[in-house]
Amino acid sequence: MDIPETIEAQRSFFLSGATLRRGFREAMLRRLLDALDIYEDELYAALWKDLHKSRQEAYLTETGIVRSEIRTHLRQLRSWMKPERHLPSAAVAPSGAKVMCEPLGCALIIAPWNYPVQLLLNPLVGAISAGCTAVLKTSPAVPTVAAVLEKLVSDTFPPEYVAVFGGHRDVNTELLSQKFDIIFFTGSPSTGRVVMEAAARQLTPVVLELGGKSPCIVDAGADIRTAARKIAWGKSLNAGQTCIAPDYLMIHSSRREEFVEEFGRALDRLYGPDLQACGHYSRMVSTEAFDRVKSYIDSSEVLYGGRCCRDSLFIEPALVVPSGPDAPVMQEEIFGPILPMLTFDRLQEAIDFIRGREKPLALYLFTSDRAAERQVLGSCSFGGGCINDTIIHLATTHMPFGGVGHSGMGSYHGKKSFETFTHARSIVKKATWLDLPLRYHPYSEKKLRMVKKFMK
Repeated sequence: MDIPETIEAQRSFFLSGATLRRGFREAMLRRLLDALDIYEDELYAALWKDLHKSRQEAYLTETGIVRSEIRTHLRQLRSWMKPERHLPSAAVAPSGAKVMCEPLGCALIIAPWNYPVQLLLNPLVGAISAGCTAVLKTSPAVPTVAAVLEKLVSDTFPPEYVAVFGGHRDVNTELLSQKFDIIFFTGSPSTGRVVMEAAARQLTPVVLELGGKSPCIVDAGADIRTAARKIAWGKSLNAGQTCIAPDYLMIHSSRREEFVEEFGRALDRLYGPDLQACGHYSRMVSTEAFDRVKSYIDSSEVLYGGRCCRDSLFIEPALVVPSGPDAPVMQEEIFGPILPMLTFDRLQEAIDFIRGREKPLALYLFTSDRAAERQVLGSCSFGGGCINDTIIHLATTHMPFGGVGHSGMGSYHGKKSFETFTHARSIVKKATWLDLPLRYHPYSEKKLRMVKKFMK
């Protein structure tokens, strides 16, 4: 089927009402859960081939997260679908009021390459749970994974319900020229603008999960060994190709040297003495990505790491000092295992630096000082984050995940995923035994005084 035919078939299937029943949605969620079991080994082999991602890391950051999301929806879907009863205001009494959830319709989900399984299937869980149909677009940057995902989806669902397309920008362009009821996009801010512009022409709502330069603050009172270990893990996960990876470090000047030493020790403990031979460290996705990230190393002062091998797309995690705050490594999202480090003497200096830039997707603060915590959280706007850790706020299905400003709009995970693909429809059911004349013409001062009393 071509793209317009697929969308038309999905619209007809949706209008048939087949997706509305809770039993159908739960059955489709279980079918997706079973498909993950069936294709598990193929997905792991593909992730290894395209990204050198180990089976353990693939479970931790890809399939395990999707499984957890599905199970949460299966447990909670009944309660989420129930109409919410509300007390009507006196102005509309006597009446009853409720909010009913209806699926938006046909969804377009466009996934990136860095977590190609999780970031395609996790939004799909929300679409299925909400009662939508879905068109999925895989990333061509990970062709082996894309091929397995396309087989998984086509073997699991009929295309009039869930369809999947591969291909390059021409496919994206054709998809974005069609009319959808919601578009869910994960990727770069530059491509997010293209998606939003296309959606605006159709007045289609969008969820944009973007990225940006997520700061990591280590203040004077932080536990440096713990901070170094968790920052090293968060920065080296998927070779730094994570939208919420610490993108730059701001550390109190009194702790700088200690951190450099502990950062190196932490990486040794994580991966052993020969990181390149370790089977748990990913590679850059392409030569283009390798060259871009290596250029950041070449233009910075290297404090630790930074060994590279272009043939194997290997870049060792590197702690660097940028040539200045306007250096390319401080202007662009790195998306690689390079951590530029800046120092500050007062916490307010770090806050001012962060606030002077675009709002990031994540922020991480390492501190033992509650006042410092309040100062940062009360001053900086960001999508989400952690105190004394990195990355892990993404892993819970009980909290929404999303960006703000330049780092995105909308959120998902757990109930928020269900709500994202749902329209909350308010219904007032008016009693027929009483119909007060206050709202009807002709209006008078007396009526107005009575209306004001009702609406207080």
